[in-house]
Amino acid sequence: MANPPAVKAFKVINVRYTDLKLVLKFGGTSIVSAPNIRNVANMIKSLSKEHKIIPVFSAISGVTDDLIRITNYIRDRNGEAANSLAKKIVKTHMEISNQCIKNPKVRKELVGKMRSDLGEFEELLHGMLLIGEVTPRSSDYLISFGERLSINLVAFALNDIGIRAVPLTGKDIGIVTDANFGEAKPLMDTTRLHVSHKIEALAQKKTMPVIGGFAGADQHGNITTFGRGGSDYTATIIASSIKADEVWLMSDVDGLMTTDPKIVKNAKLIKEVSYVEAMEMALFGAKQIHPRALEPLVAKKIPLRIRNTFNLKNPGTIVTADPSPDTQKTVKCVSVIRHTGLIDVRGGSMVGAPGTAATIFSTLAKAGVNVMMISQSPSESSISIIVKKNDMDKAVNALEMNLLGKIIKKVDVTVDVSIIALIGSGMRGIVGIASKVFAAVGKRGINVIMIAQGSSELNIAFVVKDSECNAAVQALHDEFELAKGG
Repeated sequence: MANPPAVKAFKVINVRYTDLKLVLKFGGTSIVSAPNIRNVANMIKSLSKEHKIIPVFSAISGVTDDLIRITNYIRDRNGEAANSLAKKIVKTHMEISNQCIKNPKVRKELVGKMRSDLGEFEELLHGMLLIGEVTPRSSDYLISFGERLSINLVAFALNDIGIRAVPLTGKDIGIVTDANFGEAKPLMDTTRLHVSHKIEALAQKKTMPVIGGFAGADQHGNITTFGRGGSDYTATIIASSIKADEVWLMSDVDGLMTTDPKIVKNAKLIKEVSYVEAMEMALFGAKQIHPRALEPLVAKKIPLRIRNTFNLKNPGTIVTADPSPDTQKTVKCVSVIRHTGLIDVRGGSMVGAPGTAATIFSTLAKAGVNVMMISQSPSESSISIIVKKNDMDKAVNALEMNLLGKIIKKVDVTVDVSIIALIGSGMRGIVGIASKVFAAVGKRGINVIMIAQGSSELNIAFVVKDSECNAAVQALHDEFELAKGG
């Protein structure tokens, strides 16, 4: 993605109330350059005149990907490539450090802090290369440096314009998680106590915490991460802990869309969705939200807004417990997950045999394969499974090695398929939605390979070949008149 333009002079708009407690999470594209960092700092300063602002930050765009690549290079014992990429990360952050601060004294302090943190990063890398292995624990420690470095830049940029701010990692602010490295979950009761106490203590000192997203620490103090997009999760954990009025997710998109604008040119912004609809959208590929990010908000009914740092005139999408009746449509959006594979598992001995499905799924789970969607024929003689394309070989090998010739007679594979999901709470109890969906797709001559609908009736998902995906999405977007907007 090309770097978005720097934000222009910021004015507080679309805020009707004063003295709100707002958690603002900024994505990596919002802080991709020194001008962008300065403008985000000005935006926070402007908002903080009327509201209590707690900002949360992702790593600079592309840095987390680079850190993950470094862990892969270490696994492959490619020290040269790992060191080369590490040097690029160091250079990028040092250049921005020297460019984003005007006051020489503050700049010197920032450069000193960055050198200290980057020194620790290089020592960790050296140690991992020396041992020649990557453990889940060391991987999380290394990957967490993206946010650890980005918050230094923003905190010192705020100090530079007269806002007393301090950079704090998820561990520093008090986020305590389980020890499931790479996909950690917060221990919410402990976290709420720690986070609320820490933020209150800083408020008394009139100091703004600039919080690194994506990571926390287990009960032994080891760094843990929440998985890709986990900075959203950090923001909602913080919001729940301090009983915030709203969470704003700031990125380079206006909000949730009726479908992918790269597929359908007249895709429209969805103004309002419910928590459950947003969760479904996240699970079906909406990159704007981490699938678990809404969990901490639901119990306290804290609204979440998805907004564009570069287009603040647009109010974005609001996610609430109870959307207004005029936003209730049968179908809100058409979501797509591309680059998946279909595995058909067949065998007469599967019929009526208790535990067959459990055996298949536990075999895949042991191989580290995530099953995205399933469908079973009423005869019980076949089960269709959708997995990520990257997991296909692993999945097929596990099934063939462990089950072929026992409960399974045949494993068929179809590569390059797409999952298309229609999402909308307005579908619940409405007769004829499914027939409308498949009639629209059928008119375009598109073959539906597999179908699944949840008992909640909140979504209908089906599978087509990748080559027919765009035509299917366009057909459904037209059929349900989603171009009229959300």
